Amino acid sequence: MDDLDSAHPAGGNGATPRPRLEDVAARVGLSTASVSLVLRNAAGPSERTRRRVLKAAAELGYRPDRNASALASRRSRLLGVMVDIHSPFHAELVEHLHTAAEEVGYDLVLSTLTRTRDENTAFETLLAFRCEALILLGAVSPAHVLAELDRKAPAISVGRRIAEVDLDVVRTADDDGVGQIVDHLVALGHRSITYVDGGKGAIVTDRRRGYRDAMRRHGLDERIRVLRGDITEAAGERAGRDLLDSGDLPSAVVAYNDQCAIGLLTALRRAGVEVPGTVSVVGYDDDTLSRLACFDLTTVSQNAEEQARHSVAATMERLERGRTTPREIVLAPSLVVRGTTARTR
Repeated sequence: MDDLDSAHPAGGNGATPRPRLEDVAARVGLSTASVSLVLRNAAGPSERTRRRVLKAAAELGYRPDRNASALASRRSRLLGVMVDIHSPFHAELVEHLHTAAEEVGYDLVLSTLTRTRDENTAFETLLAFRCEALILLGAVSPAHVLAELDRKAPAISVGRRIAEVDLDVVRTADDDGVGQIVDHLVALGHRSITYVDGGKGAIVTDRRRGYRDAMRRHGLDERIRVLRGDITEAAGERAGRDLLDSGDLPSAVVAYNDQCAIGLLTALRRAGVEVPGTVSVVGYDDDTLSRLACFDLTTVSQNAEEQARHSVAATMERLERGRTTPREIVLAPSLVVRGTTARTR
């Protein structure tokens, strides 16, 4: 027994004691207060001292105890992010949000939306984790619900236009993005251009309006054709089958998002329809799947990295600089031409 105890000085469970702030201070011969200043990147210590402390912390494997720091400061330094687990675009946004948050000394807590987990549950989880601000990706809750949430913690709506209440918004000009798609297709000689809708919500409404407005701008009012759809690959496949069954294939189809477009591509190719030879297909979002060689999808980029940086910057203005007036940041989307669009035959 004595041999076992001496082999495990951490208390008999075999665990190595976690390095403490005091251990780093002892290694460099400084006070814990000085070491804490360096590790918090606060002003005061010289560059030489910073290098010594950071080197010692790395050698010891020291990691700050976030819970203890939060209790001491009454700050969690956590940003809550609501994310749709099924969205490749949201996954990319989260990656960039992590980078942007770390640069300003914050971390993220993710709360997911699934088929059985709604937005209210996601909100409650983020608040329970004492998140200082909330970044909501594609929220569809009524505006008054988001306004009430903003009174509990600063909330930033990413992607969705919200005109009804005062709330921070970071989004792209979705109507303009779809307009760019129609302009591109018309320039290639297309006139029969069908749109596969995305369901309900402000983002869906803006993209649908962008399609209709662009078609009218090009004098194609009588060619406007909107098919029911949603955000999934399955919806795109259904739309593709409906078009095939109708016997009236358009020369081009614009899908609400890349997932829907990929489903549409699958249905058309399975039926032997050449894309883009017979039908050109365009998506929206420029998510990671659209860039794969097997899809090579023409789409619209929302610049996930820029959205993420603006979203974190907005939270910092609220949390660190006391801004109370709501802001809307509207970014310009850009067309990304790949291999699923071509001139009409």
